[in-house]
Amino acid sequence: MSSAELHPDDVAGLGNRLAGELVAPGDELYDQYRHVWNGMIDRRPAMIARCRSSDDVVAAVNFARTHGLLLAVRGGGHSFAGFSTCDGGMVLDLSAMRTVQVDPDRRVARAQGGVTWAVYDAATHAHGLASTGGLVSTTGIAGLTLGGGIGWLQRRWGLACDNLLSAEVVTATGEIVRASESENPELFWGLRGGGGNFGVVTEFEFRLHPVADVIGGLMLFAANRAGRVMRAYRDYVSACPDELTTWLSMVTAPAADFVPAPMHGRPALAVLACHCGDPADAEAALLPLRDLQPEVDLIEPMPYPQLQSMLDEDLPPGVRCYLKSGYTAALTDSLIGVIVEHTSAMPSPASTFDFHHMGGAIPRVHDRATAFGDRRSAFCFNIVGVWDQAEDDDANLAWVRSFASALTPFDTGGVYVNFTAEDASVQAAYGDEKYGRLKALKQQYDPTNLFKLNQNVIP
Repeated sequence: MSSAELHPDDVAGLGNRLAGELVAPGDELYDQYRHVWNGMIDRRPAMIARCRSSDDVVAAVNFARTHGLLLAVRGGGHSFAGFSTCDGGMVLDLSAMRTVQVDPDRRVARAQGGVTWAVYDAATHAHGLASTGGLVSTTGIAGLTLGGGIGWLQRRWGLACDNLLSAEVVTATGEIVRASESENPELFWGLRGGGGNFGVVTEFEFRLHPVADVIGGLMLFAANRAGRVMRAYRDYVSACPDELTTWLSMVTAPAADFVPAPMHGRPALAVLACHCGDPADAEAALLPLRDLQPEVDLIEPMPYPQLQSMLDEDLPPGVRCYLKSGYTAALTDSLIGVIVEHTSAMPSPASTFDFHHMGGAIPRVHDRATAFGDRRSAFCFNIVGVWDQAEDDDANLAWVRSFASALTPFDTGGVYVNFTAEDASVQAAYGDEKYGRLKALKQQYDPTNLFKLNQNVIP
């Protein structure tokens, strides 16, 4: 059924059942609520169900299923691919479900599905605790965790999904179930890396760790030194302690007071770091990077939430974004050459190439313990095209695609599921064995593929 065929009484009935609100075209806040983070995505849903409870989610899911509506689920709304909105269907919006409860004695946090990492980190930091989140604090906890969850604390405490203890899920039939190691364990396996394929997660329970202040930030190196610094970094990370997570990012240096004037507006190499252990150990661990004599050194003690929000202003709502990613086993000289070549010609100064060092705690979780695709590769890379104007779409899309093609000889064939939108790459994200297991799970919990707007596993 299309939205045009819905009877007004049915729509009114849904609105009356919700503790939240049902927003439709023409309503005062419709345009505000329909927009998502990526400015390239401009869609007009028939209705937006602003849920305030699990019961609201059940009502919205049942309505969408009964009336055959296309259903998009929105947590933080950060899906660069636009999965959190749709044309003509229903957006099930969790953004009003933002409660976080912290039990500092048990070191456990419970967070609703609309919570962002900024909200989550503020609640846990009040107790000197944290768990692995993303790299931008405006990202929702739901999408990031369900896809795996690369973040600042990953080498010490594992991925976001590795810290998930349980989840409350509204299934395609409108049933509320819990998933954990002891309750619906196969569903719990799938939620840790399998994305939003199996239902709407209305509550997450995370394990917390003692993290208050960290030593973090970034260093900047002039572009003409990028190759040498990358080769030194390659050797450096082979012996990094678990407490230290680092990544490389080719950027355009800002015209800021802390950046030498000759670097303003020119390509530069950033080394970003987070050390979540003893500060004395951090200084020793970072010394080899400082010995490279960066032009800018902004790595210093700071509260963990400050580090989590450090990149927010570079990725504000409304920017246009397109990206491609992959994994690689090594940072070879040939790969370094390709990176330097393509990042010297970025058409937008807001674009980046990010090269995440994995390892540490990540591969210590057994590969079959969760649905997450690749725990063994040494690095995950992400080509991030970011720009402002629609007339620049073609140039920026072409840059990302050309760069990705040039990196093909170096990648493993896998992809981090949170960094992909193409249907063809979903199976590659998991490999044949895991994908088969996910298909069986999808068939059990969502055989009609109600939850299809995601990195979709076909039942």
